[in-house]
Amino acid sequence: MAYSGLGALLLAAAAAAGLVPDAAAADIKKPVFELHAKGLKEWDALSKKNAGNNPRFGCDGGNASPALSWSYAPANTKSFAIVLFDPAGNPPLGYVHWVAYDIPATMTGLKEGEGSQASNAFKGGKNSVGSDVYFGPCPPATDKAHPYTFILMATDLAPGTLSPDMNREELAAALKGHIVGRTTLVQRYGG
Repeated sequence: MAYSGLGALLLAAAAAAGLVPDAAAADIKKPVFELHAKGLKEWDALSKKNAGNNPRFGCDGGNASPALSWSYAPANTKSFAIVLFDPAGNPPLGYVHWVAYDIPATMTGLKEGEGSQASNAFKGGKNSVGSDVYFGPCPPATDKAHPYTFILMATDLAPGTLSPDMNREELAAALKGHIVGRTTLVQRYGG
């Protein structure tokens, strides 16, 4: 039987105190770094309020970043970075909808819409439209639903270390060797 969460913590403490055999402690399932969108499961559809709002692209959504939460970050995490990427957009390059980084390790999530505006709590990087805030999904009406991949990275860099206004490629270069954990969440929109 594998244990996780509070059960795993209690079993580990009992094993350390010599109250249970080491074999039982070996069966502990360590918590996994996870990312969640409030009210959504993996591959669920984002709502229109999370879709892009730009008449030039035919988008009339609310452009509110979804409420995100994360748990079980690696112990040596000093900051987080988020990238929202549509691999089906702008073929064959994909489309970057959001870049945010220097998110303090003390934060365990972002409220709905928090990524849609400039923040004093973290830096916004450049997305594919050149904006430094969240730009919601806006696939062509003739396409089937696109997969939108949220990538959350835990880093060993203290907030304030990274330059402002980096795009995805610049962020990837700056984070090389500094990512201590990562997790993803795929949602869909369109079709």
